[in-house]
Amino acid sequence: MISRYVADKLSVWQERMNLKDWDIRIQLVRADKLEPKTLGNVHWDTDVKKATIDVLSPLDYQLPYNAMLADMEVTVVHELVHIELASLPRSEASRRTEEHAVNEITAALLRLARN
Repeated sequence: MISRYVADKLSVWQERMNLKDWDIRIQLVRADKLEPKTLGNVHWDTDVKKATIDVLSPLDYQLPYNAMLADMEVTVVHELVHIELASLPRSEASRRTEEHAVNEITAALLRLARN
């Protein structure tokens, strides 16, 4: 049921963000498969427009059910913003700035969607 929920959110947001030409898979993963203090990640190949988004498994969430679902949606949107920005130059030095921008864009998109 949760995997269907995140897949549905991926589909909705992929369309909203005009990323339908990307082949994006989504999967629930345990915390030990993610970087510490993260709720998801994304791996992409811009040449073939393929990506895999990992979202923290409900088995490792400490939030109430509805809050967990909302948080998973935030993670999906966050990782899609990374894909949207994937063609920009990246470096270890720009990583923090990119993450801040991704967080702000994600929050703005979700606020717009909820209004």
